[in-house]
Amino acid sequence: MEPPLTPRTRKARPAGLELKLAHSPDSDDAFMFYALATRKISTGNLQFTHVLEDIQTLNEKALDAVYDITALSFHAYAYLADGYTLLPCGASFGERYGPLIVSRSPLGPTALKGRRIAVPGKTTTAWLALQLYQPETIPLFTSFDKVTSLVASGEADAGLIIHEGQLTYAQQGLSKVVDLGEWWHQETGLPLPLGGNAIRRSLGGEIHQQVAKLMRDSIQYGLDHREEALAYALQFSRGLDAPTADQFVSMYVNDWTLDYGERGRRAVQTLLDRGFEKGILPSKVTAEFVERRV
Repeated sequence: MEPPLTPRTRKARPAGLELKLAHSPDSDDAFMFYALATRKISTGNLQFTHVLEDIQTLNEKALDAVYDITALSFHAYAYLADGYTLLPCGASFGERYGPLIVSRSPLGPTALKGRRIAVPGKTTTAWLALQLYQPETIPLFTSFDKVTSLVASGEADAGLIIHEGQLTYAQQGLSKVVDLGEWWHQETGLPLPLGGNAIRRSLGGEIHQQVAKLMRDSIQYGLDHREEALAYALQFSRGLDAPTADQFVSMYVNDWTLDYGERGRRAVQTLLDRGFEKGILPSKVTAEFVERRV
């Protein structure tokens, strides 16, 4: 079990100043933030600087409250809840799909015990889900884009893939061992909550409300103007063709992204609770959200 980590928050900025908004350089995040990044919607007295970094780096920097608004893994949120609160939109859920475990040659799901697994980061939700599924593996932590190469070279017996790799692994000659999103659904009847967006608590309620509205407006704009938002997102699709990028965006930008709803919030809490009950997370955490004004 990893030791608990405490976020070190900074003083809030007054409204009207620029806010640093960090997210991953992936097609689904690009689609989600299209309207904000290209100023398709008015942001009033708030200005945003977009920072693009991989999810594990974002998780680590959130420990120091580097960014005002950040994408993060729900696994990481367990260590960040004192400094950040979850925005009510912008989440990625896998409804009977999610991170995949893949191998070079066919490998049964029960054969993972004691195997070397390439894992895309210590605080990714994929790693938390794998530990819940099979706690007795040997993780080889690496960046998400190197997982498949470690498997292909034989350095890892299997790999845990996220992002676009979930759709392209077969092109690299790899075989699916288990879909952790499907397994989670069988276990709980819930979607697997992967990541969300959070805002520094110290910014205060007024900015929380403004940012929550703007994020929802940006997501809705992308969904309403799908063709142009997808064209923008293709820049961040790491070589996917348009149909595959569209499929990937559809997987992770949808009604769940607009609003967690009661079922989505329950899924997040269930994930955190099970992580604590299994001794993976160091403390019991209650997921807290910015509540939108009616």
